[in-house]
Amino acid sequence: MKVKLIVDGGDMKPGPAVAQQIGPLGINLGKVIADVNAATSSFKGTKVPVEIDVDGKTKTYTIKVSSPSVSELLKKELGLEKGSGEPLKYKVGNISFERVVSVAKTKLSGLLAKDLRAGIKLIVGTCVSLGILIDNKEAKDIEKDIDAGKYDNEIKNEITEPSAEKKADMEKFFTVRKAQQEKVKKAEEEAKAAEEAAKAALATAAPGSSGAAPTAGTAPAVATAATPTATVPAKEEKKEAKKK
Repeated sequence: MKVKLIVDGGDMKPGPAVAQQIGPLGINLGKVIADVNAATSSFKGTKVPVEIDVDGKTKTYTIKVSSPSVSELLKKELGLEKGSGEPLKYKVGNISFERVVSVAKTKLSGLLAKDLRAGIKLIVGTCVSLGILIDNKEAKDIEKDIDAGKYDNEIKNEITEPSAEKKADMEKFFTVRKAQQEKVKKAEEEAKAAEEAAKAALATAAPGSSGAAPTAGTAPAVATAATPTATVPAKEEKKEAKKK
């Protein structure tokens, strides 16, 4: 029987989900976890797909470790827990093209790509969806640069490490970009809070408002109070007419 799991590389822990799948197979759960952690130790800090093939008769098993998903590899490269909630607006990281080549080489056998260039373009596409810049630029613009031949040298020679100077420049660039994003985000949050406060104040200050909208079909309190006062002059006029 085969059991498929997604585990933290080198840090699989016992839990209800794991026990539910492995427990009934009659194998030592503690040993399985230790073996999986040993097999995935090189992927620490990354979610890793694992397949455990158990022989029901002998209770022996084999562990097959697949490479992490592209998004997991990219997040590991940049030390990210998650991608951007608004990838077109807010960026969460800045990766070098060389490291994109490295990720593409790692995943190439599992990608629907005919060659490394095509694989790299798939990785770039994932950068777009996660909100990751490449070489200080929008990832979608890097795709155009690849087509234009700008990165032919890096692709042909499979260069996977940027120079120290380039790394420093990229870190400096993103530090500034991140600070600008934080200012924009803070201003948006303050504007939203002010708008909500204004709406609340308007609702409270509205005539006859008790903080809740009147029930449908119920006349406003102001109209009810006005009705009896309007009939007083009419009664006075009738009394005067009888006297005459």
